[in-house]
Amino acid sequence: MTAYRRRGLGDMPPTGSPSRACLRTSPMSQPIAAKPQYANWVSTKLIVAPFVLAVLLCGLSALSLWFAPPAVLVLACAGYFAYARRQFSAGEGDIQSKVQGLVLDRLNWPGGGEVLDIGCGAGALAISVARTHPVAHVVGVDRWGSGWEFSKAACETNAAAEGVAERVAFQQASAAALPFDAGVFDVVVSNLVFHEVRDVADKRLLLKEALRVLKKGGIFVFQDLFLWRRIYGDVDDLIGVIKGWGIAEAHFSPTNAAPFLPTALKLPFMLGAIGIIDGVK
Repeated sequence: MTAYRRRGLGDMPPTGSPSRACLRTSPMSQPIAAKPQYANWVSTKLIVAPFVLAVLLCGLSALSLWFAPPAVLVLACAGYFAYARRQFSAGEGDIQSKVQGLVLDRLNWPGGGEVLDIGCGAGALAISVARTHPVAHVVGVDRWGSGWEFSKAACETNAAAEGVAERVAFQQASAAALPFDAGVFDVVVSNLVFHEVRDVADKRLLLKEALRVLKKGGIFVFQDLFLWRRIYGDVDDLIGVIKGWGIAEAHFSPTNAAPFLPTALKLPFMLGAIGIIDGVK
């Protein structure tokens, strides 16, 4: 979504030892696992910045009516992103987890092995994979940074709160240059990340890099704005390119028509161009 990312498992915490930051104390002094906090895909900056600008433009419109139309437009943008943030929230529309669920639904895998989640954000998908596949080990990578309300620490806290800290590790890395040897993962997944990566202009190269670290015969499920031609071109051509890399199976399915998606979120730059490419290497 435009509003939004091992060489070993040695850095994983020992089994059954979540950090103290992952616990809070009840009134009865009993340690209770903190609730996971999965940051919203729509940053508050996308609401605050246009709102402040709209206020300034409204003030200037008192001097000249030429400022009134842009003030209304910018205020509408702030309102749209506020609506989107509310819809993505777990306490409201819960769209984030539902969109993530589309990836999990395509993960036809018995479990057991190593999984990579590219662009893990706050860790939601990586943690969900670990929860639904109890013997899998999952690695989540992301660039994080000040532009997002995500961090490695938040991922680790969420993994501990969900009871999977011993099977999930997180590290900082770019999707354009994954710090792993070729063919080390049994599964590679990613959800609405590749279009956001700024390290390379040709986003197809990100798919190639993701498939590089997948074992032969391994499974991949990628959801992104694959129907946005400006980014990926024709989707049938994209599938052909992927198969040309020696991939055994690659399929595309549109997910932008999912019944839970509100019409207002089906704009191309939001969720209107999403689809899944999955298959077997």
